[in-house]
Amino acid sequence: MKSINNNLSEKLIINKYFKKLNLKKKGTFNFENDGAYLTLNNNNYKLSVTTDSISENIDFFSKDDPESIAQKITTVNLSDIFAMGSRPHSYLLNLFLPNYINENWLNLFSNKLKKIQLKYGFYLIGGDLSKSNKLIITSTFFGYLNKNLEIFQNRFNLNDDIWITGNIGESKIGLEILKKNILTNLNNKKYFIKKYLYPQPCKLGPLVSNHVNSMKDISDGLIGDLSDMLRGKYGALINVNKIPLSANTKKILNSRNNFRIENLLNAGDDYGLIIISSPKNRNKILRISYKNNVKISCIGKIIRDKGIHFDSHLDIKNIKKFDHFC
Repeated sequence: MKSINNNLSEKLIINKYFKKLNLKKKGTFNFENDGAYLTLNNNNYKLSVTTDSISENIDFFSKDDPESIAQKITTVNLSDIFAMGSRPHSYLLNLFLPNYINENWLNLFSNKLKKIQLKYGFYLIGGDLSKSNKLIITSTFFGYLNKNLEIFQNRFNLNDDIWITGNIGESKIGLEILKKNILTNLNNKKYFIKKYLYPQPCKLGPLVSNHVNSMKDISDGLIGDLSDMLRGKYGALINVNKIPLSANTKKILNSRNNFRIENLLNAGDDYGLIIISSPKNRNKILRISYKNNVKISCIGKIIRDKGIHFDSHLDIKNIKKFDHFC
């Protein structure tokens, strides 16, 4: 039996903290097998799958709350599931645990996972535990969607609308505040740090999936992810004034922090959606978004000139693409 530290064992961790996350689903074998199975009771659906990892000192700090780390590992995967037009079904969880992890940490982490599971309707089917010099978490998520539906990231037409959900740059500002690169008042500080610690996936994807041509989550920054969608085939004309910024973000941009909108256009970890759709579907998308209380903004359109173009002074050459290895 592998020991994580002197007080923990693999068996204790599974039985005490993670069995509750399988929600007693039959295919999990209550984590007493080395594998599991998935059953879709409706032949009209197919499975989707995505996987992501987060690592200490890259995606979070070792002193971050375990609830925040649980939020991040689920959000990075849920945002991909939603961007495929899918709804979450279940997931695998692999934990590489350093010696500082204790039962209190595991209790907070697993309880937060259960809250997120109940909110979005999915469950844990299994995974693995191992020792490590630092905390690393990998998760594979399964979703389900209509068997005739395929959402690509790079299929669209000239003059298609470009939409994004939520606000951009708030997680980036929270991180810069923690690094003491931005100074602000206490209320703003709490607001942005929460955005960094507890990112939220956008649930709109499967709700508008029948009315879009392409969809992608904003995990590596608006410009970087939109560029990946264009793939050098077409271009985008962006109306800078339509880029959604919260009132708190505007305060930061108007302050003496020497922080500009250019600093936000490729900020990672926003986890909204980029949606490209025909102009004829505008009212449908707006209606669905309003009904589900999701902020959405049409920021531009697809054009023939390759690259990303702004209707103002902004220069894309000065905006560095987000890169996990930089």
